[in-house]
Amino acid sequence: MKTITKIQIVIGLCVSSLIGCSQEKQPPQTTEVHKTQTQAVTQPAPTVSTTLLAQAQPTPAPAESAPAATETPPTATETPAATTETSQAATQTPPGAVAAPPAEAQPAKTEAAPPKAAVETGAPHVERGEVLPLIQYDEVALTTVIESLARQAGINYILDYKVPYGQIGPDGKPLPQPIVTIRWENITAEAALLAVLNNYDLQLVEDPKTKVARITRKDPAAPDPLVTKIIQLKFASVSNMAAAVNAVLTDKRSKVLPDTRTSQLIVVATEREQFAVQELIDKLDTQTRQVLIEGRIMEVSLNPKTKKGVDWSATLEKQNVSFGNGITTGTTETEIPGASQVITLPSKRQITTAPRYTETTVLETVLGSGGLSLNTYKGLTPNIGFLNADGLNAVLSFLNTYAESRVLSAPRTVTLDNEPTFIEVGQMYPVINISPQSQMYAGGSQINYTNLTLRLEVTPSISANDYVNLKVKPSVVRLGPKISSMVAGYANEVDSFYKREMETRVLIPSGNTLVLGGLVQDEINDAATKVPVLGDIPVLGYAFRSKSRERGKMNLMIFITPTIVRDEDFQPTKTEFLKTPLPSGDALDEDWSALDTTEPVDWSKPEPLKASKRKYEFDESLVAPKAQ
Repeated sequence: MKTITKIQIVIGLCVSSLIGCSQEKQPPQTTEVHKTQTQAVTQPAPTVSTTLLAQAQPTPAPAESAPAATETPPTATETPAATTETSQAATQTPPGAVAAPPAEAQPAKTEAAPPKAAVETGAPHVERGEVLPLIQYDEVALTTVIESLARQAGINYILDYKVPYGQIGPDGKPLPQPIVTIRWENITAEAALLAVLNNYDLQLVEDPKTKVARITRKDPAAPDPLVTKIIQLKFASVSNMAAAVNAVLTDKRSKVLPDTRTSQLIVVATEREQFAVQELIDKLDTQTRQVLIEGRIMEVSLNPKTKKGVDWSATLEKQNVSFGNGITTGTTETEIPGASQVITLPSKRQITTAPRYTETTVLETVLGSGGLSLNTYKGLTPNIGFLNADGLNAVLSFLNTYAESRVLSAPRTVTLDNEPTFIEVGQMYPVINISPQSQMYAGGSQINYTNLTLRLEVTPSISANDYVNLKVKPSVVRLGPKISSMVAGYANEVDSFYKREMETRVLIPSGNTLVLGGLVQDEINDAATKVPVLGDIPVLGYAFRSKSRERGKMNLMIFITPTIVRDEDFQPTKTEFLKTPLPSGDALDEDWSALDTTEPVDWSKPEPLKASKRKYEFDESLVAPKAQ
């Protein structure tokens, strides 16, 4: 008994060319490889070809061992009671090469030709899906090629009885089968097996329950079977990729289902469509390139002012003159019944009377406000008049002012290809909106905020020659002067804003700098005042005229440098944060002096102001839930 790694039903295997063993010219009588044949005298029975792989350790046999018949383990198909002759010496495959079984076996009286197959694929047992450098067969029977490739691919299979290749005919002789001659490079054993089966209208049907595949003939009228495959995406979005995959699915039964949680695609399609889908995904599911956007935004504003001379505008532009004794207004109050009155008679007797009503008149006069007030009883009230005027008001100016401001921003950001990014720096300015009161609305106020910011919005697009197509949109919003307005008869002052915005699209090489300018505002204001005639007098006329000049200039310069990020630009940073144990409690280890603490201090010590070394710890037991 032997414990072997491959349980094979092998009858008559001899490959003398690979092990260099010397054989006599006596032709070995062999039967078909990997088949347990049953040959009866009266009626032939169909043979069954199987390949089963076990996981037992091999037991080496001595070199002088005589030829022995292969024992069939219980898991293999047992041979019926029929005479089976084996070769005189069993060939053992060396570890460095895989030997293909010999050619088609002939009847007992026919001399078997030496094998002409060699498979240069390294170790006999390879991982499933491993690419083999070379697979070569030279005039080898089809069933032998199938057995060899299935063994290398690690596939357990059984040959359908409807496949006539290698079966025993009515005359007791094996039926003829195709002879295969191939030479393939850089291919997996499974792919080679499927290619061979497809060439002879055979198919490999896997049984998920028994894990034993069945090789059978294809039905020409049956549609291609659907295959379910789960594809893991690396960089692309599952929703975008699902739309692209649907374009290559031609079978109405095929479909694709995206799983956004795991970034996987569930593709149910035919084998041909699966290859097209995989090829499409390999081309589209690539790493998205990134662009480093570096900007320099410089905003310069100049505001020089000069004003010289005497300004008489407040006196001569608008002089209010009024004459009069004022405007008198009055109110009369009537009380019913009237207040009681005491009257003294000549006899000195006092009588108390109560009139029906009492009237009281109160006069109010605003003196010096112009107008005339005339009383029918006394005449002018008051009896004195006033002449009023605004008087003289002059402003003497002899001053120069100069204001300059420079705002420099250096934003930097990284964004994906064709993804917009923006940087905004500034202040949120409050704006109060007042709603007037009406019959239907109680009125009120509301506070909104506007952005007094500098905003730079960039959308890069990388071309094939490392050029960057930039869509740039800079904007600057600044506070302007206040503007007066009337709302429902009420005077209000509202804020105004200066806004400068530009949008453009350019194409520049990676690493080059784009300069954007033109957002310049230059405003010059000249003003002059002069009193007619008096301002024309030589020398003395300077006291009756003035001149002012103001200039406001604002310039915005934007420098943008897009750089395509390469893989070598990334530098990993080593950190031990995840391996650091959690602290047992929160503690304050900072030094606090005696003047900063609320704890009692012993001032009798020589150095009371020295930093305290006390450690304040948080007691978690105070807030921990108590056990029930």
